[in-house]
Amino acid sequence: MLPKRLQPLVEATAGLSERFRAAGHTLYLVGGSVRDAIVAGDTAVEEVPSVGGKAPDLDFSTDARPDDIEALVSGWADAVWTQGKRFGTIGCKRDGLTYEITTHRAEAYHPDSRKPEVAFGDRVEDDLSRRDFTVNAMALRLPEMELIDPFNGLADLAARRLRTPLDPEASFADDPLRMLRAARFVARLGLEPTPELIEAVRAGHGRLSIVSAERIRDELDKMVMVPVPSVALWFVVRTGLAAEFLPELLGLALEQDPIHRHKDVLAHTLAVMDKTSPDRMLRLAALFHDVGKPKTRAFGDGGVTFHHHEVVGARMTRERMTALRYPKDEVETVTELVELHLRFHTYRLGWTDRAVRRYVRDAGPLLDRLNELTRCDCTTRNAAKARALGRRMDELEARIAVLGEQEELDAIRPDLDGTQIMDQLGLPPGRDVGAALSFLLELRLEEGPLGEEEARRRLQAWWDERPKPA
Repeated sequence: MLPKRLQPLVEATAGLSERFRAAGHTLYLVGGSVRDAIVAGDTAVEEVPSVGGKAPDLDFSTDARPDDIEALVSGWADAVWTQGKRFGTIGCKRDGLTYEITTHRAEAYHPDSRKPEVAFGDRVEDDLSRRDFTVNAMALRLPEMELIDPFNGLADLAARRLRTPLDPEASFADDPLRMLRAARFVARLGLEPTPELIEAVRAGHGRLSIVSAERIRDELDKMVMVPVPSVALWFVVRTGLAAEFLPELLGLALEQDPIHRHKDVLAHTLAVMDKTSPDRMLRLAALFHDVGKPKTRAFGDGGVTFHHHEVVGARMTRERMTALRYPKDEVETVTELVELHLRFHTYRLGWTDRAVRRYVRDAGPLLDRLNELTRCDCTTRNAAKARALGRRMDELEARIAVLGEQEELDAIRPDLDGTQIMDQLGLPPGRDVGAALSFLLELRLEEGPLGEEEARRRLQAWWDERPKPA
């Protein structure tokens, strides 16, 4: 008997399945919605879309060819799109639900190609054999809701086992991105990869080079958003997969020196990620925050140091995220968090109002993320040290709140704007106006709000004393 959880799927697919059956075609629900409906209630699995709640994306496989699919959904769907038609996929939307319907297919990559070749088929079993893992190679025949499970995915779910329908070498050759997906499924679903799967990744991770940077980036984003991302990232490190898309991660596995003891930087990095809230930008910043340490490590009488690793790390972060084709604004956000992540520790001797203002000004809209990254960066087992850092962070946030009420810290600006400066000093737009703004901003950071009258007096005095060109 199928679980009650499937009832929303029955209702959501009834009209569509009847259209296909009336036209003499079979239609199967496939993919994550089948898997998640079966394991509903398991807190380790991905959020299960709920019809009537969050609008789900439903994936289907059929023996109908793309032209037939398009004809069947036209007039029934509210909207239809055909961008994936050459790969056999027609997408549509009806009543807020998104449907993607694909002709039974097999796809494979040539060794030197990033784009799959597609061949259409007539049997759902053949289609399921080309899918990534057995837990995703199950289908529900519609409208009967008959479970089709030719590769024992249901048993693998019960046994918490990650396995491919075909030999893993063949599966990963078809689409090398599946090696990264394996890391995510290990972490998200709590599955144990088979020895054969692990060995196939170790032997074939170089094939990832044919996959586009955009696809790798999207998979990395999903990986860092699982509840415990370290599980996925340990998988990519231990199998060598990280070398193909994130070599900086392997670099963090610094050789331990028995004389100059220091933390295992890789283990520390992954622990910081696990502590952060599920904010993608924050987790990427946690992933990259110490990537500059290997290049800045030095030994001295006082032990090991990593001077300016935040600056080096910010540059490395920018290079890696750019290579992975992240949007420019996301590159800027993560890079800035990496560069600022040690700023808090420079004020350990006390926080003047000036220091607080500058910290807030430099962090800008990233302040909350920066504070959380700073807190999570403390992974020491020394309880007293951890409590001390927590107290200092609490004090800083309290100071920010108090000053913020007094001064609107989130919008620190000079007391005069550029137009007022030009009017007072009789200047045209140019470098002198910029220098005056910088002078007034420093005063604002040093002393707080001056008021317009005092700001004008200070500006005039600064201008009168400023050397003039001969």
